[in-house]
Amino acid sequence: MARFARLSVAGQPHHIALRGADGVLVFRAPDDYRCFLRCLRDVAARRRVAIHAYVLMPDHVHLLATPATPAAIGQMIQSLGRRYVRWFNARYARSGTIWNGRYRSSVIEAEQYLLACSRYIEANPVRADLVSDASSYPWSSLRHHLGLAVDPIVTDHASFWALGNTPFERQSAYRDFAGVLDVAGKVDRLRSGIRTGRPVGSPGFLRELAEICKRPLSRRSRGRPSFRGEDTEEGSRRS
Repeated sequence: MARFARLSVAGQPHHIALRGADGVLVFRAPDDYRCFLRCLRDVAARRRVAIHAYVLMPDHVHLLATPATPAAIGQMIQSLGRRYVRWFNARYARSGTIWNGRYRSSVIEAEQYLLACSRYIEANPVRADLVSDASSYPWSSLRHHLGLAVDPIVTDHASFWALGNTPFERQSAYRDFAGVLDVAGKVDRLRSGIRTGRPVGSPGFLRELAEICKRPLSRRSRGRPSFRGEDTEEGSRRS
């Protein structure tokens, strides 16, 4: 499948994934998770990136975030990766990177996909059989969204606020929504987006995004490849 040139748009939510290099667990102990979250909170604030949802898995990370500027996400990930790698390598007396190449990202339409993406991210520990109840997993934003904890990393998106007029109404509505495994096939589209880098949303949203970015965003038709050719992707794990 052709890899889409990375797209970063100010004011739009992005689904972001960072994966550990083959054979490397990027989190081995609770202190590792805590250090990464401290780094994330700091660099997100410095680079003006609002974090709406996250999960830290033993070998990868998912984020849902909105940047204030087009360059903010790239700057945040670069700073975050370097700071955590230095800490990790010093702690485990090793050298070299722990990340599997560049991060992946996909712009998503907030109205149609933000809550589905948030739920997808926070359900990762259940899909990976790490826990049976996602709310018991300590390294995600779910407990914040359910009102079980206050997470200073999380900035609630307008889509979350629209769930109710009071914190209890929003948390209750999110709890009901979080129990749905999939919503109208949106998980497959979110997975495809993070694999290929393509934006995820309605046709109208993609047209508006194309106008903002001044570049075509629709898929190329099947047939003979262009003379310039296209990079291909070997695929990634479903998670």
